Amino acid sequence: MAQAPITDMNPTVAEMEARVARFRRLQPTADYVDAALPGCERSTYRVLGVPPGAPLAAEGFHLNFVCCGPGKSAPLHNHLTQEVFVALSGLWEVFWGPEGERKVVLEPWDTISVPPGVSRGFRNAGTEVACLMGMASGQDPGMINWPPSVREAAAAAGVSLP
Repeated sequence: MAQAPITDMNPTVAEMEARVARFRRLQPTADYVDAALPGCERSTYRVLGVPPGAPLAAEGFHLNFVCCGPGKSAPLHNHLTQEVFVALSGLWEVFWGPEGERKVVLEPWDTISVPPGVSRGFRNAGTEVACLMGMASGQDPGMINWPPSVREAAAAAGVSLP
């Protein structure tokens, strides 16, 4: 097994500051089209991924923060990548399966890893605005697909899903 060598690398504070994503400076992304569905309104802040969409470049994984009000969700969807969710505040229901019929509730700092190909979604199950961290593996976790039930709800709401 390869081991990292000990080096004399010692970046300056300015060089390391360029590798910090300050939450107060992040702007919510507008490219999660499913956030326009009734009940799915949420703010997603990209942190790691592919610039310029994410302020910090990362190879092969992506990190977002999601904040939303009680009952709001990301609808059932699918990626070809693994996705990890960490509850930062509040209570979060993570649901999965062809119809989203299975679920667990996460409390702060609880973490779940959803395998590639499994349909999944999440919902703020608490009574206050809460935040969740989502991480996805792969070069392009944005290749999202939605089951027919979500596509029908989107069409009924006038939302066009790719």
